[in-house]
Amino acid sequence: MHNKAERLKNAKAVASNSNSEWQDRIPAGQTMTEKFPILHEGEVPVYDLNDWTLTICGEVEEERTFTYDDILALPVTKTQSDIHCVTRWTKLDTEWEGVLFRDLLALINVKPGAKYVMFHADPDYETNVPLSDLLMDDVMLAYRYAGEQLTAKHGWPLRTLVPHRYFWKSAKWVRRIEFMTEDRPGFWERNGFHNEADPFAEQRFSEEGMHMPEDEWTKKDFD
Repeated sequence: MHNKAERLKNAKAVASNSNSEWQDRIPAGQTMTEKFPILHEGEVPVYDLNDWTLTICGEVEEERTFTYDDILALPVTKTQSDIHCVTRWTKLDTEWEGVLFRDLLALINVKPGAKYVMFHADPDYETNVPLSDLLMDDVMLAYRYAGEQLTAKHGWPLRTLVPHRYFWKSAKWVRRIEFMTEDRPGFWERNGFHNEADPFAEQRFSEEGMHMPEDEWTKKDFD
């Protein structure tokens, strides 16, 4: 994973495309795609759902553990969102199904001082998001995409969806949700990526001299 961070730090930028038809929905520097690029570092995890759990920890009154059946038993929501990857692709009108984060939050006694959340995911990945960002209508723990069960490469059995931020904030293979009183950078945030990651503000990087080539995403696998 650290090798990937170094490659992106050293990449050279090229001129970006624009699509006037979707200009209001596609952030600057992004290219619309009908495909779903597959980006991750390391091997795709293999799970036995009999052993799989999601742990809620940190600034909570009581740590909780959910099985996959527990997650499936929670209120189900379907959403439609545009998603934007820092590697410069945008996919419009993506359809997801899962548990809204705020519905999960209703089951947890979060301490008053909790203001941030760290999502811990396999393999050895984490990303930080303000708690206030997770209360929106389309932020969820997702297990279905486009009417089908998530594929392993897209985060099965459970991933986060935070569509108003660059897609590295939407962690695949989430296993632990940590509530925090103070912000702490995740993997990409420690490697020069912007802490806020707003696509429409082009908050890609926090370090000077880092660029993202327009064609970076075309070098990835696709669904």
